Amino acid sequence: MIALAFYVILVFLFGISIGSFLNVAIARLPLEKSLIWPNSRCGNCIQPIGWYDNLPIISYLWLWGRCRSCRQHYSIVYLFVELCTGLAFVGLVLLEVVANVHDWPGHTIYSVMLGRFPVSTWIGFAWHAILLSFLIAASVCDLKSREIPLQLTLTGTLVGLIGATLMPWPWPHVPGTGLIVRPSPLPMLINQGIYAWPFWAPLPGWAGEEEWLTGLLTGVCGALMGTFLCRGIGFVFSKGLGKDALGLGDADLMMMAGAFLGWQIVLVGFFLSVFPALLFGIIQWAVRRDNSLPFGPSLSFGVMMTCLAWEPINTALPFLRVVLFDGEILFWVAGLAFGMMFVMSLMFRVVRGKESEEPEEPAS
Repeated sequence: MIALAFYVILVFLFGISIGSFLNVAIARLPLEKSLIWPNSRCGNCIQPIGWYDNLPIISYLWLWGRCRSCRQHYSIVYLFVELCTGLAFVGLVLLEVVANVHDWPGHTIYSVMLGRFPVSTWIGFAWHAILLSFLIAASVCDLKSREIPLQLTLTGTLVGLIGATLMPWPWPHVPGTGLIVRPSPLPMLINQGIYAWPFWAPLPGWAGEEEWLTGLLTGVCGALMGTFLCRGIGFVFSKGLGKDALGLGDADLMMMAGAFLGWQIVLVGFFLSVFPALLFGIIQWAVRRDNSLPFGPSLSFGVMMTCLAWEPINTALPFLRVVLFDGEILFWVAGLAFGMMFVMSLMFRVVRGKESEEPEEPAS
């Protein structure tokens, strides 16, 4: 318990520090400003903010969210981002390091009791924490300005491809223990590495386990799936609805997530993200009467939850391992899904057209 408390406190402090940097990125990237220069300043009086007024959470609470010089109010979003980043990092370390939801190797009952976890597990946690930081920054930018900065998602995609190349599947599992192919149509047993699944299974002869080419292709296929999935669905709904649907920023966000996680998690995560999007849309309409829906936060939530719950999802839905690695089945399922989405968009268009044609009652 002492070791666990130490890890939680340390990770929380690290998380709120990252959240403080994310606030800088959220404020400057949409304006295409440098993240390094100039140093932090008040937006009202342009006075530099000292390090003692720049401590995450503490300084905001100590100054009651005001500038020390001009007493101008700071947005509570700064406090929210720092606090949420710290709490998200704590949840991530509890799930991935302590609970080991991905079943990464090297965990024993003694390692849990002593609080000594494999280095590879900490690397996996750090990797997903980097992705989480990118997703938080992109989500807040989308909420504030309905725009996800391209330089943010491109940087994240490049980082993801580098990591995919350096940590090819099934690392940290020993090569030869990551994949057991059973006779079709029975599903395959796939051990999760830092990248849950490879780009294809069984691997072709020219791409072996734990080889850089396998890792690079896993990241590239993930990035391509993320961007073309969103662009394809946006195109289908745009044709059906007669107006633009799904912004390019959403496609770039999923491209970045795919480079970090691979194409299978991005594909499943996209469809799971519809549920938080509907909930968020209902709340926004009830509170603000605003029917414009920034999809970035829902996509980020859906992708991260799919990543963390990948093992339970595949236990509950074993057919996924057959569908996602059978080219013919995947082709027909994709065609059916796109066809259904086009029909749904046409139905929405007809319903909206009938609503707009209804005559308004004259004012009394």
